[in-house]
Amino acid sequence: MASRRIALSAALRGRSSASAAAAAPRALRAAFGTASSPGAAITATTTRTVAIARPTVGRSSAAHAPGGRSLGVRWSSDTPAGTKIWSFEEIQALTTTPSSKPHVLLIDSREPSELSQTGRIPGALNVPVASAPDSFHVPADEFEDRYGTPRPDPNDPDVELVFYCKAGVRSRAAATIAREAGYKNVGEYPGSWIDWVEKGGKIER
Repeated sequence: MASRRIALSAALRGRSSASAAAAAPRALRAAFGTASSPGAAITATTTRTVAIARPTVGRSSAAHAPGGRSLGVRWSSDTPAGTKIWSFEEIQALTTTPSSKPHVLLIDSREPSELSQTGRIPGALNVPVASAPDSFHVPADEFEDRYGTPRPDPNDPDVELVFYCKAGVRSRAAATIAREAGYKNVGEYPGSWIDWVEKGGKIER
C-alpha cells in the first residue's frame, strides 16, 4: 500500500490543479493495478438510507373469486358506513332465543384451530376470513360442502350476517367481504370473543 501511495504521488507531482484532477483517475488505476481501456471511468458507490412507508391500514392478503377476480382482505379499524354494531347484550339475546331472529346468522371469523382451543359463541358458524376469504363468493353448493350448512342467500332482504372474531379486526374485514358479495344487512360485534368471555357469555364447544 505504501509503494502504491508513492507511485500515485509521483504520477501527480508537478502538475497543475486542473491537470492533476484530470490525471487522478488514470494514476489511481495504475497505482492499484486496475487499469482498463481508454475512456473507462471509476465508478463511485454511494449509499442511501431509504425510508420504508408502512401502510396505515395494516396487512393485506388476497384470494380469488370465481372468474379470477382478486379479493383483497383489508384489515381496518374503521367501521364502514351502514354497518350495524351489535353489543354484548344483543348477541346474548340472539343466542338465548335464536328463534326471535331466524334470519340472523352469527359468524365466527377466526381460524378453526382457535375455536378448538377456546370454543365459540353458541350457534355461531365458523367461516375463517384469513384462510378462506372467498367463502361468500363461491357457489352455494361449494359453500355447503365447506361448512355443512346452506349459504345465506344474498338476495334475501331479511338475511343478516353478524361477524365477530377475537378482537374485532378480522370480523370487520369479513363484513366488508360479505358486503362486496352482495349482502345488504351486515353487522359486527366489535367486542368479539374477548368481550364475550370477559362478560361471562356462554361458550359452546
